[in-house]
Amino acid sequence: KKKSAILQQNRKKILSQVASSNMVREQEKMMERMCHADGFIAALDQSGGSTPGALRRYGVRDDEYEVGGETMLVHVHKMRARIMTSPSFNGDRIIGAILFDDTMKRTIEGVPTADYLWKQKGVVPFLKVDKGLEPEKDGVQLMKPIADLEEICDIAVAHNIFGTKMRSVINRANPSGIKKIVEQQFEFGKKIIDRGLIPILEPEVNIDSPDKSKCEALLLGEIVENLKTLRDDQLLMFKLTLPDVDNLYKVLVTHPSVIRLVALSGGYSRATAVAKLALQHGVIASFSRALTEGLTKDLSQSEFDEMLDKSIDDIFHASKASPHLTPSESTECHEASFHNKCPLLHV
Repeated sequence: KKKSAILQQNRKKILSQVASSNMVREQEKMMERMCHADGFIAALDQSGGSTPGALRRYGVRDDEYEVGGETMLVHVHKMRARIMTSPSFNGDRIIGAILFDDTMKRTIEGVPTADYLWKQKGVVPFLKVDKGLEPEKDGVQLMKPIADLEEICDIAVAHNIFGTKMRSVINRANPSGIKKIVEQQFEFGKKIIDRGLIPILEPEVNIDSPDKSKCEALLLGEIVENLKTLRDDQLLMFKLTLPDVDNLYKVLVTHPSVIRLVALSGGYSRATAVAKLALQHGVIASFSRALTEGLTKDLSQSEFDEMLDKSIDDIFHASKASPHLTPSESTECHEASFHNKCPLLHV
């Protein structure tokens, strides 16, 4: 409730300058769902290098489109529209969806995508804002610069987007590299908050990293330090790789500046991802590949809807199975208690 009140106040302050009171009320409703509703966030934001693979899995041949061209974007939008218009895809089990820029600017059944999601499905819309990854250095891949970040955010607000998501990748347990990853995420995140949006920070740990557990412990330490730089009215979310140590991130779940902690599937199969997720207290899913696993364009509509329904149901119940922490489990984010809870930092 405290987070809800802070977020309401912040959204009103920003949106009152650019939007009607009706838009402010809609944003407050989105905030309520994001803070309190059961369900998970669907990641429908494949872009750049990941798009051909997603289309290939869906059954679209490489020779049916030009990579990076309009034909590719049309195929991607058709795939995503089929998912979003399915009766299985609704606010009963899905509380949010992350969109690619092109998807946001297109329509679903004649309605702007974000409005379709919220007004017809009850699903809170987010926008992917990063422009891809830099080459690996110091064991990590930083985000490429986003020179027009403020302009992107203003366009998102005009499209009734609630929040943003941006991804960088950690491949090795290099303290210097991980520090840079987290500092960049927070730097961009604060700018996004100032434009009236809620950022999802996604410093992904590569599931194939040979020192994944150490990466995750170092990442958590840097996140906790950077959380100390936030004002009380600066709220955000995190999207993190499912950790090797169960409940490693519970200090983030209970942190007053964190609205929600969501997990990415990271290349795990759906079965593995939902099993791991169910063990993480207070964490919900934000799956991409695990959500669309098995969906192809050649399926009949009934087969497509049935398979999507099964995927959604598995992920929803795994998200519900990760119970919220009790008040007695809540931990203040101070250095002493944090180090006591994270022995992996001393490995």
